[in-house]
Amino acid sequence: MSEPVRVLVVDDHDHFRAGLKALLATSDEVEVCGEAASGEEALAALPRLQPDVVLLDLVMPGMGGIAATERIVAAAPHVRVLVLSMADDDDSVFAAVRAGARGYVLKGARRVEIIRSIRVVADGEAIFGPAIAARLMGFFAGLDRTGPEVFPELTARERQILGHIARHLTNPQIAERLGVSQKTVRNHVSNIFAKLQVADRAQAIVIARDAGLTGE
Repeated sequence: MSEPVRVLVVDDHDHFRAGLKALLATSDEVEVCGEAASGEEALAALPRLQPDVVLLDLVMPGMGGIAATERIVAAAPHVRVLVLSMADDDDSVFAAVRAGARGYVLKGARRVEIIRSIRVVADGEAIFGPAIAARLMGFFAGLDRTGPEVFPELTARERQILGHIARHLTNPQIAERLGVSQKTVRNHVSNIFAKLQVADRAQAIVIARDAGLTGE
């Protein structure tokens, strides 16, 4: 039998944390290695606890779940973040995914769903609860696929990097997000500038934002 997944539970409600810990304790597949009441506490505990998965809420005092996710992913890329939240709106879901969360499950999900989600993200995959998956499918189904492609002269990777540039990310930050070398990013950026006939990042940002390319 494989080793249980080490889980750090992060939520600012004591009773909810206690209930969640009790729920997870019924499974041999997971082991609660610690708990935290805020993103700051979770970050401070990472080096000591060495969790495989951080199971966290989005709405917490202090930096909040989105900022905490970004900081956790940056500080410990091997740690997977799984959001367990009441929020099911598009903005929360996409903000969590952009921040680096590998999964998103709603509070109130069944025990088997939560445990399965923990195991899936621990294995390096992504997972979304049924309600969240339905929202994502609805969102993408509503996109206009008949319109012209933005910047058809760019490759898919170049468009992705241009989106990061439009969000004011630096080359090192883009390299970290994409898991590639900084040299690779620099080469792509040079190609983007040449194809769009711009001299610098400022001009590229203006063009990208005018075209509505502001995300990933």
